[in-house]
Amino acid sequence: MNIIEKQCKVCPVGCNLKITNDNNEYFVEGNRCNRGEEYGIKEIIEPSRILTSRVLLKNGPMSRLPVKTTDIIPERLVEQCMEIIKIAEVSAPVEKGDIIIKNILNTGVDVVAARKVNSL
Repeated sequence: MNIIEKQCKVCPVGCNLKITNDNNEYFVEGNRCNRGEEYGIKEIIEPSRILTSRVLLKNGPMSRLPVKTTDIIPERLVEQCMEIIKIAEVSAPVEKGDIIIKNILNTGVDVVAARKVNSL
């Protein structure tokens, strides 16, 4: 039996979770809602993250455009995704939500602009 402690990040409450793995059966304690139980189990089985970063921006009032993923990325792919994001370039104007990188690493997740930027 293995016990792992994690802080839940599903909502602002931030419950302290204790996740017990007993022969691939998971039990979560400390959660105040069902979403915390789901988060705890998923965080043990396959940790994942929403990525935020910046890409190079041409013809805009700033040199970089903030971007984020439209959904979670498996933690094992985060480094590879960041390598792709770091060399991406886009030209202004850009609308918030515009797809900057479609289906990054065949995950089904897009990288989108996190803000609107007008051209110079």
